Amino acid sequence: STMADTTIAATTNKAQSATTNTATPSVPAAHAPSLAGSVIEANDDHGGSNYIRIQNISSTANLGVRLDLKKIALKCRNTEFNPRRFGAVIMRLRDPRATALIFASGKMCITGVKSAHNATLATKKFAYIVERVGFKPKDYLDFKVQNIVGTTDVGFPIRLEGLVYAHSTFASYEPELFPGLIYRMVSPRVVFLIFVSGKIVITGAKTETDLSQAFTKLYPVLLEYKKVHVASLPGLPSNATTTNAAAAPTAAAAATNDSQREMEEV
Repeated sequence: STMADTTIAATTNKAQSATTNTATPSVPAAHAPSLAGSVIEANDDHGGSNYIRIQNISSTANLGVRLDLKKIALKCRNTEFNPRRFGAVIMRLRDPRATALIFASGKMCITGVKSAHNATLATKKFAYIVERVGFKPKDYLDFKVQNIVGTTDVGFPIRLEGLVYAHSTFASYEPELFPGLIYRMVSPRVVFLIFVSGKIVITGAKTETDLSQAFTKLYPVLLEYKKVHVASLPGLPSNATTTNAAAAPTAAAAATNDSQREMEEV
């Protein structure tokens, strides 16, 4: 009976491993869904790490077939089509939350998603909806991520004037036009919007790896131009104000003593 039990256990373990292998197909690392959703962890090149939150991913696809946009707009829900204003159908999905611009040529622009996995999923759903209307798309959709926008916070204020002076080749800063410094990195090809508060917008990346690598390269530069002497927030006592407040009564007392002496001499 013990031999029978062991053989049954072995067969069940094999069956479970086979089901797990079939249930989780291999997904490319660039498109695998992150456990933290739309958050990427990037090394800061100083032993620590920072989190970049993906705010938007713009991607394109090609259905490879001519479309009748009027027919699609009439048959599908959550669609807008005003050919006088814009020559594409605007279609929206709830899950994953995404918006597509579908053109008569069969080309699509997908925006509003916050991970590469959701971008591919939304593209497949839009293609399925178009197929149900009566336009059979080709098997290969030519899906490409064109732009990823992410935000992060380094946690300290930055001297933008010093940064633009030292890195004038890559940076431009016009505080009268826009409060952020625009830093264009060459490799990876990414653009940063850097604000005095330490908050950063990263755009122009094609992959999530580009985002993290670009931040790792830029962080030591930001650390170099960290503001050291920062004024305290209104309402919070700083060291200078407390020392001034402590020194004020003694100065007032000395002044009154001097005036009393002068009166006595008179």
